[in-house]
Amino acid sequence: MKDDGRHVVATNRKARHDYFIVSTVEAGIVLQGSEVKSIRLGNLNLKDSYASMRKGELFLIGTHISHYPPANQFNHFPERERKLLLNRRELNKLGGKITEKGVTLVPMQVYFKNGKVKVEIAVVKGKRQYDKRQAIAKRDYEREKEREWKTK
Repeated sequence: MKDDGRHVVATNRKARHDYFIVSTVEAGIVLQGSEVKSIRLGNLNLKDSYASMRKGELFLIGTHISHYPPANQFNHFPERERKLLLNRRELNKLGGKITEKGVTLVPMQVYFKNGKVKVEIAVVKGKRQYDKRQAIAKRDYEREKEREWKTK
């Protein structure tokens, strides 16, 4: 729980490994009632999901929200596209950034803020294989240094 009233439900940990994060923006998301209840239970997977612009609107694609069992026949489709809610100015800004080569929009985390579901969307650039190896080597070095510091 962060001090700004956030309650994080899901985090896209793979995105931090696979991409360089250029900037982030908070967006609302259009959901059905059974989706919100399922998210409250933590039944959300951000792996392999991304955001895309269509006709001047932003959509979240590939996010899996599991069925909410008590909803029965009124349940939602788990992998449907969900509209993201942003100001026109923010949409235009993101639209300009994603026209660059090698840049995409990826959801970093989903959380509740003041009772509403919010998505943190990041503008990212893909890492090369050697960048990933370099990051792993640096992390391992830091861990080893920390271990030695604790033993002394």
